[in-house]
Parts: sequence; structure tokens; C-alpha cells
Amino acid sequence: MTSRRTKAQKRRQVRQRVGLIATVLVALVFVLWQIPWLLLALLVVSAAAVVGVYLWKADRQARTGDKAWREQDRHMKLERSMTTIDAMSWQDFEHYVAELCRRDGCRSIKVVGGAGDLAADIIGELSDGRRLVVQVKHYAPHRSVPSGDMQKFVGMAFAEHQADIAVFVATCEYSTRARQLALKHNIVALNRDLFGSWNNGATLESLLPLSGLGAGTSRIRKRRPSKA
Repeated sequence: MTSRRTKAQKRRQVRQRVGLIATVLVALVFVLWQIPWLLLALLVVSAAAVVGVYLWKADRQARTGDKAWREQDRHMKLERSMTTIDAMSWQDFEHYVAELCRRDGCRSIKVVGGAGDLAADIIGELSDGRRLVVQVKHYAPHRSVPSGDMQKFVGMAFAEHQADIAVFVATCEYSTRARQLALKHNIVALNRDLFGSWNNGATLESLLPLSGLGAGTSRIRKRRPSKA
């Protein structure tokens, strides 16, 4: 009995709602029919709203496209040929490597190379906060980085500059002894080929784990705990 009453009440409520909606619609049509200027005003407002939304979307797409174009143009300027890079001065090359670091999300990047730089040309932080120290050598392609250059960087990168990640960037190959020192002392050694990959779009962090054959180190230090 109770179930029948409940169903009857639900049907009655549905009929009431349908009747109310129908009454409102009829009243609205009657008002608009009697007052045509109100209908015209509603049409104008609706048209203006549609046009406004369209213009907003068009403006947003234009802004997004312009931003994408600027970013693409910036990357194209970075992705210069190795021939152009070989023609740079060593000072320009240091700033160019610093810009690659910034491109890949590194922060607080500073070019500190020069007299008294203590074997560090670029200092900053990776995106996760680890301290980054970079040594840059702009050598002719036929040369090789001697062990003496690597020895200086090994002796200063961690002890003097407190590096979490120490990167040696060269426009040539490494001597056998320099490569061995890099692997032994956790130096990420980017030779000419790996720098070319970085220059052409590979991220710095994607190159950090590479090791062997003059490519870097197999052991990467984790982020240091912050000091109290």
C-alpha cells in the first residue's frame, strides 16, 4: 500500500514540474510576443556574447601561437651548427653553454670563468636544487682534453665549489687518462658528440647518467640535504 502511494506521489510531482515548466515557457513566449523590443534585445545580447567568446578564443590562440613561435625561434638560435660554435671565442662559448643550462631549467646560472676562476666557468643549480659546477674548454676539434685539465677540475669541483653535479664540456675528445679520471671522480664529461646532442635539443639531465667512452659518469650524486 505504501509503495503504491509513493509511486503515485512521484507521478504527481513529475506532472507538477512539467506543468510548471510549460507555464513558464508559455508566459515567456507571450511576453516576448507582446514586447518585441525585448526579444530583439535578447537576440542582440546573445549575438554579442557569441562574438565576444569568438574574439576571446581567437586572441588566446594568437597569443599561444606567438609564444610558441618565440620559443621555437629561441631554440633555433640555440641549435647552431658545430661549425658556428667552433668559430666562437672561448668567452662566447662559456655564455652559450650557460644559456643551454638555462634552457634546460637550471637556476641562478652565473658565468664565472676567467682569471682566478679555480677551474669553474659556470655555477648554478639544477631544477631540483642540486649545485651545478661546469668547466668549459673550447678546443679545436682535432685536439683532446689533457689529463692536467681534468685533474684541476677534479681537485676543485667538489672540494672548493661544493658541487653536487660536476660537468666538463669540451668541443673535442678526451685523452684516455682524462676520461679515466672523469669516471673515477664522478665528473660528467661531455665530449664533442654529446655536446652536439645537448646543443640539438637533448636536455642536460638526460645526459648526466651516460658513462663510458668519454661520455660521463655512472654515479650521480643525489641532492644534498639542506643545512639547518
